[in-house]
Amino acid sequence: MAQVYITRVERFNAAHKLWVNEWSEDKNFEFFGKCANKNWHGHNYRLEVTVKGSPDPVTGFVIDAKKLGSLMKREVTDKLDHRNLNLDVDFIKDVQPTSENLTILIWQQLEPKIENCKLYSVKLYETENIFAEYRGE
Repeated sequence: MAQVYITRVERFNAAHKLWVNEWSEDKNFEFFGKCANKNWHGHNYRLEVTVKGSPDPVTGFVIDAKKLGSLMKREVTDKLDHRNLNLDVDFIKDVQPTSENLTILIWQQLEPKIENCKLYSVKLYETENIFAEYRGE
């Protein structure tokens, strides 16, 4: 049966700091630049979640996009929006909150709860010019 890919987009705003405690302040700033700001910095993130599957013969849906959006909000964006990613989010504790790591962690939050289709990718835009994508590999 034909496989179709459906993508849902949600947005959230959050602050973070990229920092390695074992490094000096100079080394952190040399490596991470303004992302090592001791007073944090923020992003307006754009989250794209893509699932794949065969359209249901009755509804024509791979997944109800409203249900996917509700799942994304409940499991991810409600937990991340207007939060400090270094301090406030249980599933990010002790992980450097880069876009790369966030895509993996978001996948782990969503994948077990996707029904009747498969999670294909999690894409997270940190800015309009930078994004990370994870496909469960």
